[in-house]
Amino acid sequence: MNIGIKKSIMTGGKEISIETGKLAKQADGSVVLRMGDTMLLATVVAAPEAKEGVDFLPLTVDYKEKFAAAGRIPGGFFRREARPSEGEILIMRLVDRALRPLFPDDYHAEVQLMIQLLSFDGENNPDALCGLAASAAIAVSDIPFNGPMSEVRIGRINGEFVINPTISQMKESDIDMIIAGSAKDIVMLEGEMKEISELEMVEAIKLAHEAIKEQCQFQLDLAAEVGKANPKREYSHEVHNEDVKAKVYEFAMEKCKDVARQGLANKALRSELFDAVKAELKATYTEEELAEVGGFISTYFSEVKKKAVRWVMLNEQKRLDGRKFDEIRPIWAEVDYLPMVHGSAVFTRGETQSLTTLTLGGKLDEQLIDGATFRGTEPFMLHYNFPPFSTGEAKPIRGTSRREIGHGNLALRALKPVLPEDNAYTIRLVSDILESNGSSSMATVCAGTLALMDGGVQIKAPVSGIAMGLVADEGKFAVLSDILGDEDHLGDMDFKVTGTSKGITACQMDIKVDGLPYEVLIQALEQAKVGRLHILNKIVETIAKPNPDFKPQTPRIEAFNVPNDMIGAIIGPGGKIIQGIQKDTNTTITIEELENGEGRVQIMSNNGDDMAAAKSRVRMIAFPPMVEEGETYEGKVKAIKDFGCFVEILPGTDGLIHISEFSWEKVAKMEDVVKEGDVLKFKVVGKDPKTKKWKLSRKVLLPKPEKPVADAKTEAPKAE
Repeated sequence: MNIGIKKSIMTGGKEISIETGKLAKQADGSVVLRMGDTMLLATVVAAPEAKEGVDFLPLTVDYKEKFAAAGRIPGGFFRREARPSEGEILIMRLVDRALRPLFPDDYHAEVQLMIQLLSFDGENNPDALCGLAASAAIAVSDIPFNGPMSEVRIGRINGEFVINPTISQMKESDIDMIIAGSAKDIVMLEGEMKEISELEMVEAIKLAHEAIKEQCQFQLDLAAEVGKANPKREYSHEVHNEDVKAKVYEFAMEKCKDVARQGLANKALRSELFDAVKAELKATYTEEELAEVGGFISTYFSEVKKKAVRWVMLNEQKRLDGRKFDEIRPIWAEVDYLPMVHGSAVFTRGETQSLTTLTLGGKLDEQLIDGATFRGTEPFMLHYNFPPFSTGEAKPIRGTSRREIGHGNLALRALKPVLPEDNAYTIRLVSDILESNGSSSMATVCAGTLALMDGGVQIKAPVSGIAMGLVADEGKFAVLSDILGDEDHLGDMDFKVTGTSKGITACQMDIKVDGLPYEVLIQALEQAKVGRLHILNKIVETIAKPNPDFKPQTPRIEAFNVPNDMIGAIIGPGGKIIQGIQKDTNTTITIEELENGEGRVQIMSNNGDDMAAAKSRVRMIAFPPMVEEGETYEGKVKAIKDFGCFVEILPGTDGLIHISEFSWEKVAKMEDVVKEGDVLKFKVVGKDPKTKKWKLSRKVLLPKPEKPVADAKTEAPKAE
């Protein structure tokens, strides 16, 4: 029985197949995507009508990795998939940011898109396939959509760009970018790089777009074979009042332009002036009229405000806060602000401020990750917090938001390439945004750089970040450096770029306008480079290079490799040896097996003498000196038996002092003359051919007692 429709396309030398009409047929649209043995199910459902009063697109994107896809059972008490992991949330954001701009502006029905990982082959990463699967599900439905769109990953291995590289290939890549777009435009990108140039980045984007165009046409060809996909459903989600609209435009346009022309740096004051115009407008209506058309007034006033601000930018070259298009807001920074943390920094740019702390820990502090596609630990964490007071608001806090996770991940990717390769510490940076008016994630990057250097982490180079904006209308455009929150909201692009003086380390771009020419993108990148270097100079003025040593309160860590076959000896039976060293030296010791077959020992201590003692004892076990026959040693008694006692010659190497070799005097019971823990001096006298144990003697080091002189017999005198 032939069920469903299935089509395939070759991308980057790999076959991708999409099937529809077989699974989840009650959804408005559903597809199964497969590359290699990695498979995704994407479904989409849209409500027939918009809810009353909703004037935006209530789009929800969910992504779930089924542990069965990788042949695993989830951890935890309940042994089932629970709330989304940070990795799953980041994939949701990648898809959401690419899809959202492509829905019609006046479409406000609730849309729920769900993507599930059904099978994972360990090589083909599902994250770069989710966008294609999601768009294909919409394409085969009757939901209105200005797509299709698709996403691809770009890597570069040995100087050659690769589309959708495998997980093993990505280990050799110096670029990791996911790029999304329609057949016409790039709409979203995010990635990390090892200090690449702006032109190299544009080259990667162009190559990705060629693959995206092919995948978009592939979706159109698939949808053409699906009956319900054509035509799309009709809808009417907006009601307008042209009379109110005309009056609002006539009354408020010039007044809003006047506010925009003032170039006020204070966000609160600007808001008050715009609110005053709106209040003045509402005052021209009676209470009865406001009850009837108040909603229209708010909607049209927002439109007027946006158009007025953009008009002033494009025609009078004036930004909201009075800066030039390429001008950066005033910056001040400070390090060593908090006395007891391992590193700290305050970075303030305009009305955006980050207080970032550094904490350094050991191997046991690494983040445990238990996912379907990855199971292991992460030694570098960056957490971004955005409390409501940072924007002067009071609202409830309900856990970490998707936005906070996304911004923290971007800053982490920006700083990760410059961490020292021989770093033995677990690193945690926490950025608390204390004020916000745009570019808070980029302030986190700058504050993170400062905190790392303040804490003595020997980063390869400082990293700075900048958020770029774009305003484009009627053939005119303006690229804005270091955008405000309002410029982000009213503009057409949010393009965040981070890097060192040598090149780009991370980027994130969301575009809200059709047809962004590559010439504009290149200009934005070049303008961003100038801004990044300006900010970088401010960072270097604050602290030129990492402090030569850690703070006094920072725990010291030393790590070294040991032979793989000595791991068991270091740990000891039931962990007895390693636990004993930790107890005796007041240190924390961890050991793990590396992929190269060696063991990695990490010792953490707050005391130099303790560190030296622990290191010496571990190295004595891992690299034991040869026991030499005829030499004299000192060691602790490890065990007492009826026939003698076992003594430690060197760490990990014991020998037997037989009861007959303990002393010159006859010993009846070993317990009478020695106890465990006693330190004895002895000589190695040989090795038992059967047990291969060293034979030791204590008595040969003791003075041998003289033999007692026999008593002379008394002889009777001879008779004369």
